[in-house]
Amino acid sequence: MLHIRGLVKRYGARTALRGLDVEIGPRTLVALLGPNGAGKSTLFQILTGLFAADEGEASVDGLSLARQAPAALRHIGVVFQQMSLDLDLSVRRNLLFHADLHGLPRRIAEARIAAGAAALGLADDLARPVRELSGGNRRKVELVRALLHQPSLLLLDEPTVGLDPKSRRDLMAAIRADIAERGSTVLWATHLVGEAEAADRVLVLHQGRLLADGTPAAVSAALGGGALEEAFIHATQDSTKEIAA
Repeated sequence: MLHIRGLVKRYGARTALRGLDVEIGPRTLVALLGPNGAGKSTLFQILTGLFAADEGEASVDGLSLARQAPAALRHIGVVFQQMSLDLDLSVRRNLLFHADLHGLPRRIAEARIAAGAAALGLADDLARPVRELSGGNRRKVELVRALLHQPSLLLLDEPTVGLDPKSRRDLMAAIRADIAERGSTVLWATHLVGEAEAADRVLVLHQGRLLADGTPAAVSAALGGGALEEAFIHATQDSTKEIAA
């Protein structure tokens, strides 16, 4: 579903991604674990077409983001780290605007909005301005929006920052439900080890390089053993350490 080969991104003298190679299949929740500044957001900006890679290739469902961007991006849904809703519009109008951008017929858009809102407990909030919602419910709106066009690949960039434990649990449950129902692929960027432990697969990114790749247990072993959190902290504190699982 997602194929990344030799991806490099530079900002002047600073290299944010250093020859990244990743392949991710369908029906998988993959946690992209890394400390602040690891290159997670840069990777997401390339995968969403906001930035162009300096070297390498990324494709989604066989479609190149460099050469077939419009077609590739139709297969992607995104929840960015920073909220990107219009606070003065209602929840419904925010969602309808996104549906219109994707060319969804209004009847289909309304049905998907109703179903998504009901699934995440937002049915009673559709007419409310987004600014009246809690942080957790705003995130839920963004997830409903990201899933409206039924993407094959869902990108979540630190989606639980600032959320309370229940909102985090609800968000994870919604993601798992989508994977089970539609067979979607999810790449979840986080710096929270607890979230990574709940994933099917973990990619550890540090200083633009992939340190480890595998199940949470396999990654922990590759990074030195013990609990995943301890192994992750130890590996990413050493800027010279390069490990491949």
